[in-house]
Amino acid sequence: MKLSVFTVMTPDLEPEELINELKQQGFDGVEWRYKEIPTELTKEPVSFWGNNKCTLTPEIAEEEIKQLKTKSEAANIEAVSVTPYLTSGDLAGTEQVLKLAKALGASFIRLGVPKYNRSENFNTLFDDCKRYLEECETLCKNYGVKGLVETHHQTIAASASAAYRLVEGLDPNAIGVLFDPGNMVHEGYENHRMGMELLGPYLAHVHVKNAKWIKDSSKNGHQWKVAWELVDEGIVDWVQVIDDLKSVNYDGYIGLEDFSGKKETKKILKYNIEWLKSRL
Repeated sequence: MKLSVFTVMTPDLEPEELINELKQQGFDGVEWRYKEIPTELTKEPVSFWGNNKCTLTPEIAEEEIKQLKTKSEAANIEAVSVTPYLTSGDLAGTEQVLKLAKALGASFIRLGVPKYNRSENFNTLFDDCKRYLEECETLCKNYGVKGLVETHHQTIAASASAAYRLVEGLDPNAIGVLFDPGNMVHEGYENHRMGMELLGPYLAHVHVKNAKWIKDSSKNGHQWKVAWELVDEGIVDWVQVIDDLKSVNYDGYIGLEDFSGKKETKKILKYNIEWLKSRL
C-alpha cells in the first residue's frame, strides 16, 4: 500500500510547498482539493474547509496545471485524485473535474452523492443518484479517470453497504468506492472487513483519519457529538483496519485526511506517516 495526502488537511501550505514536503517525508501521492474560494474567504484565517491555500480552483490556468504536473512528476509524487464537492446530478461540473484530473494525470475524482437530512425520501434520492452514476460511468470511461463514491456521514452512502447499493452493477473499472472508516464513526459503521469483502472490486481508495464521541456541553451534556482525533487515539482501530485491507489484498493508496488539529501541518504529516509505515 502507498501513502498520499488529501490537501484539505494542509490549508496553510501552497501546492508547490506541499509537493516538496511530501517528497521530503517519503509520501507517494497527493489528492488535490478542488473548490471555488470566494474572495471574502481569502481574508479569513486559513482553515480546512474555508481559506485553504492548497486548493485547486475552477479558475486554474492551463499553464498552472502544466507546472503543477511537472513539479509533481519531478518529485515522484503521483497525482492520485482531484477531489471536489460535487452535487449529485451535476454532470457538467463532473466533466469539468474529469478534464482537470486527466490533465494532471490523476486516477480518481470524487463524485456527488445526495445528503440525507430527512427533507427528502431516501428512495427518491437513491434513484436520482443511481441515474447520475450511470451517466458518470460513461464520462469516466471517456476520460480514463475513475469516479468514486465516498462513505460519508449525512449522505445516502454513509456505510459500505449503502455505497455498494449505489455502485452495484456499474463497471468497477470506471466507478468505485472511497472507503473512509473515520467518517463511519459519525454514522454508517459496519464491520470493516465485511464492508471491504462486500465492495470487492469497487474498493478503490481509502482515507485515514480518526474520531471519537464526546459529550456535547452545548446541550447540557445529554447529547453526544463527534470530534476528530489523532489516527491512533480515536475509535477506529487502524491496526485492525490495515490487517483487514491486507486480508482482501488491497494494494492501493491510503490517503491521509487528519482533522485533529493536534499538531501543526508538517508535524502532523510526519506523525501520521511514521505511525502508518510502522504498521504497513
